Amino acid sequence: MTEGDQVFGKCAWRLIPFMLLLYIVNYLDRVNVGFAALTMNKDLGFSPGTFGFGAGIFFFSYALAQVPFGIILERVGARRAVFCIMLVWGFLSASTALVTSPAGFYAVRFLLGVAEAGFFPGMLFYLTLWFPHAHRARFTALFVTGIPLASIIGGPLSGLILGMDGLGGLHGWQWLFLMEGLPAALLAFAVLKYLPDGPASAPFLSLTEKENIARRIGADSTAKEHNLWPALRDPRVLALGVVGVGNGAALYGSGVWLPQMIKAMGFSNLQTGFVVALPYAAAAAAMILWGRSSDKRGERTWHIAIPLLVGAAGFAGASIAHSNLLMVLALTFAVVGTLSYFGPFFAFPSSFLSGPAAAGGIALVAALANLGGFLGPTIIGMIRQRTGGYADAMAALAIALTVSAAIIVVLGFTIGARKAKMT
Repeated sequence: MTEGDQVFGKCAWRLIPFMLLLYIVNYLDRVNVGFAALTMNKDLGFSPGTFGFGAGIFFFSYALAQVPFGIILERVGARRAVFCIMLVWGFLSASTALVTSPAGFYAVRFLLGVAEAGFFPGMLFYLTLWFPHAHRARFTALFVTGIPLASIIGGPLSGLILGMDGLGGLHGWQWLFLMEGLPAALLAFAVLKYLPDGPASAPFLSLTEKENIARRIGADSTAKEHNLWPALRDPRVLALGVVGVGNGAALYGSGVWLPQMIKAMGFSNLQTGFVVALPYAAAAAAMILWGRSSDKRGERTWHIAIPLLVGAAGFAGASIAHSNLLMVLALTFAVVGTLSYFGPFFAFPSSFLSGPAAAGGIALVAALANLGGFLGPTIIGMIRQRTGGYADAMAALAIALTVSAAIIVVLGFTIGARKAKMT
């Protein structure tokens, strides 16, 4: 690492661990409903269709609110925006423990989606303030390892909490929402202390280091789109969003339903938590290595397409697997593929956008991707209710990922040809 690059390592050590902690809590609150369903659905009489729609409607409101919240965060600063976001989402997540009907379930999940909407695209934009494009995929991948780590930690933890059924007159799933939701509200206050709005206000950087970061980021943003509204209409942004729909459907569809799929193999609630953690442990390592590979080679297109195809192969295998071992192995490949693409994928928009355009563009890509988060759990629930199994749903997810891989390859060649004409 050169002397000029050392400051980015310093920023990463100071910021990424805390951002990672926030994202672990964020993602756990987003998908812990999958573990709660192991007992909640029976207690409340929810059908697979009811649960699938309720789990998915979070991502519908989440998608609708992402662009407005992304713009707000860029304008008001990370500290205040993330503080408000976490405080509200923590209390809303905990309030899911009070649900008694499908309507209440739908309402809380919808509001939770609105509350969480600005966090993920806001954090991705926040990384663009600190790190130049050549470093961004690896640090984005490190941040997004919060997804598998949330499942590695949350799986066994959720299994243990479900065992508290009856304590204090509450069901185990009610304890789960309370104990996994309230930490977000508490961490909101830590954000005010540990998350500077940007390098210029960072107390841990010297003046020379701040100037070095500003110079590198400034040089990196030349020849990029800076204005918000053209970025939101940019065909490249919209194409990336469509790619994200396919992966979002696969990632969140499998993530929400995986605990029930594993339990159906004959495992207890506690055992299910540990088995679910295994694919995500493999994915965490793959994400870091794949993000570093993308930065080292300066390549994005195939570092996005290959994981999508690996995920498609995994879901295709899961649709025809005839043993529990093969099913878990196939789902492991599916999880590794759907997660490994994150670092290169979310580094892609900032290769042609910067400033407000990057904030809005990244938010729009994330918003469209999260429409897949609504479609995935909902469609799996409908197919599960109609067929009684998961095979057809797994095949549908494999097709969605294959289409996404084809689109990103075409987009990569298009952008490459456009750059060649400009040089």
